[in-house]
Amino acid sequence: MAYEVLVVDDETDIRELVGGILEDEGYKVRTAADAKQAMDAVRERAPNLVVLDVWLKGSEFDGLEILSMLKELDSTMPVVIMSGHGTVETAVTAIRNGAYDYLEKPFNSDKLLVLAERALEAAELKRENIRLKSQAATSDELIGDSQATQQLRASIAKVSPANSRVLISGPPGVGKELVARMIHTNSQRSDGPFIVVSAATIEPDRMEMELFGEEDANGRPKKIGLFEQAHNGTLLLDEVADMPAGTQSKILRVLIDQRFKRENGHSDVKVDVRVISSTARNLQEEISAGRFREDLYYRLSVVPITVPSLESRREDIASLAKYFAKLIGESSGLPARTFSEEALAVLQSSEWPGNVRQLRNVIERILILASGDTSQEIMPDHLPMDKNGDGNNTASMDTISLPLRDAREKFEREYLSLQITRFGGNISRTAAFIGMERSALHRKLKALGVDTSGDKS
Repeated sequence: MAYEVLVVDDETDIRELVGGILEDEGYKVRTAADAKQAMDAVRERAPNLVVLDVWLKGSEFDGLEILSMLKELDSTMPVVIMSGHGTVETAVTAIRNGAYDYLEKPFNSDKLLVLAERALEAAELKRENIRLKSQAATSDELIGDSQATQQLRASIAKVSPANSRVLISGPPGVGKELVARMIHTNSQRSDGPFIVVSAATIEPDRMEMELFGEEDANGRPKKIGLFEQAHNGTLLLDEVADMPAGTQSKILRVLIDQRFKRENGHSDVKVDVRVISSTARNLQEEISAGRFREDLYYRLSVVPITVPSLESRREDIASLAKYFAKLIGESSGLPARTFSEEALAVLQSSEWPGNVRQLRNVIERILILASGDTSQEIMPDHLPMDKNGDGNNTASMDTISLPLRDAREKFEREYLSLQITRFGGNISRTAAFIGMERSALHRKLKALGVDTSGDKS
């Protein structure tokens, strides 16, 4: 990705010199001679780096004042201040106000390039730290080797190198954002930003401001929107079905010509952004109900990807449980614990309406609440019985009250139902695990009245 640098200096020779040095190293350069031109350039599109002279002859604002405006607009935007008449006091003031560093004229090209590279790296690290803090103790890779997971990996590998828009669907908690991030990481835009906007968490009347930004009464940028922040990268529109109807229309235009106006703005901002969207809803039903634009659906869904529920990939539960236990232990300082085969079997046979997100939360709860020697394995009695973790693993009173024959039959029915669920309805694998012939298991299931309609044999 070619970074965009804005060079602001009142001297034409200096602008051309600095711009030429940077362009020779592959940077895209725009120039400005004063505060108005500088803010006009930012209004056109926010740069990745600003090289800014302190003294701007004939300018409404000097470099330090422009620095304050830029930092108010975007605190992570890197700015290198330069001056031929600087003092230590000026340098200290600039850095205290948010400049990355101070460059004294005359300077050699190597020093300029080193500062530019370091300033961009520092800004990227700052943004990455913010992202990592918000994603603490969450998975950043696709865990498991089930057929459903392998098919999903194959789809990600195919779609990532293209620049096509992708619509990711699946129930809540399956990892739709993870899939979008993997597509970005494996794309040609991987060096660019990955920006997420959750339509479900933004007030409808603020949606357009968050997406497109805002300008003040003088036409100066007041807020850089998420589309602009994602320039040369990827924007994930999470839970796109929750987007207001008016915003849907504006999104459609951006998808068509990659340009938009900020709130209260008059000039177009042109961007190069790959848009990925995700939804837990059936968008065809939303279209039929008049809540989602059909033309927007077809623009977003150039390549559809469905992320399977955890129920469809129960074989991965053991791997996920071990992975989350390790990840949570490292991030929170909780003692590392391993799971017994019996505990993993219980997890595999349990219901997970909240999918991977729910499993991760349960694993964390287990690590916090599990008693006993931390060097010992997690056993079934450490596990919450129900999906909310409020139950226990003791036998129910109705079973205790039954005669032995009825209790045995009830146990066998429940046991076999759980094992079939654990192995995703595969009778052959269930029979192999419990040590029965497949035909004998079929007879037993029929006698007990166990539903095998999902038999995958």
